[in-house]
Amino acid sequence: MDVNYLVNTFRPTHQPRCKVIYRPLDELKPHPANPRRHSKKQIRQIAESIKTFGFIVPILIDSYGNVIAGEARLLAARELGMTEVSTLCPDHLTAAQLRAFRICDNRLSEIAT
Repeated sequence: MDVNYLVNTFRPTHQPRCKVIYRPLDELKPHPANPRRHSKKQIRQIAESIKTFGFIVPILIDSYGNVIAGEARLLAARELGMTEVSTLCPDHLTAAQLRAFRICDNRLSEIAT
């Protein structure tokens, strides 16, 4: 799917505000259809980053606790024995927009240099 199409199709008319909420790790569920797989090495590297800088990038979730973006950070937090992490839940997005964002986020990561 073309990233530009997704970005232009779902452009919001205003910039909504999201609230950071700390949630227990056991409330968060990796998305079952996530096509990305993270190596143990990558998870260890993210865990080292979290130990160095703290958990400063919230995990994006839907209203059911399914991870939209940030599954690797979730796995790293579990590896570190953390009990809760910061999350954002963009309630203003529809299911189609969340799906488009998930695709966009994964696709942009793949094509980054």
